Amino acid sequence: MSHDSYVARRGQLETYFDRTAADAWARLTSTAKVSRIRETVRAGRDRMRATLLSRLPDDLTGARVLDAGCGTGALAVEAARRGAEVVAIDLSPTLVKLAAERLPTDLGRGRIELHVGDMLDSRLGEFDHVVGMDSLIHYRAGDMVDAVQSLIARTRTSLQFTFAPRTPLLTVMHNVGKLFPRGDRAPAIEPVSESTLRRLIGTRPALTMWTIGQTTRIKSGFYTSQALELVRR
Repeated sequence: MSHDSYVARRGQLETYFDRTAADAWARLTSTAKVSRIRETVRAGRDRMRATLLSRLPDDLTGARVLDAGCGTGALAVEAARRGAEVVAIDLSPTLVKLAAERLPTDLGRGRIELHVGDMLDSRLGEFDHVVGMDSLIHYRAGDMVDAVQSLIARTRTSLQFTFAPRTPLLTVMHNVGKLFPRGDRAPAIEPVSESTLRRLIGTRPALTMWTIGQTTRIKSGFYTSQALELVRR
């Protein structure tokens, strides 16, 4: 991994989600009324979360799950309700605080540990399943696959992550975003083709014991994201 580029982008994301966009993100992930554009994003995220959860066992009793980039904790809650021991981590203290405030009092057999920090922190331990929903979409393809490799070294069964598929619309939006003054920009999404990710994954010796499973693209108005699954052979 290009440590410098990863750390630089991580710092931008922390600032953006913890300060610049914290209020907007809190509304987007709630049931509050939002604009039509954000409604499409909310609907797309709901569909993506359901897709990722559908690939996990219905019964996760005793399983350890990492919600890598948990945001306000919606996915972590659903996994815990299936009996999982969920470690939910995000760079943003504001979003993690909000996740704690939104935690239901009854999670059934499961439980959730909330952390502020880097999802790649090895001190979090090992996991049966890792899910990274829209938490790697701001990183370059090489850094993204390096992060996957780092996570999978501590994963026993499956890892799922999402990426922004390279489409004409996303490419245009990416280029237009560069025109805004630097202080007004959100951290850019880095579109990447599925074929590029497959090629990069295939070059990593550490990933030879894993195979690419299901891949699903979700498009809802201004939200486009694709989920890629890696499962142990």
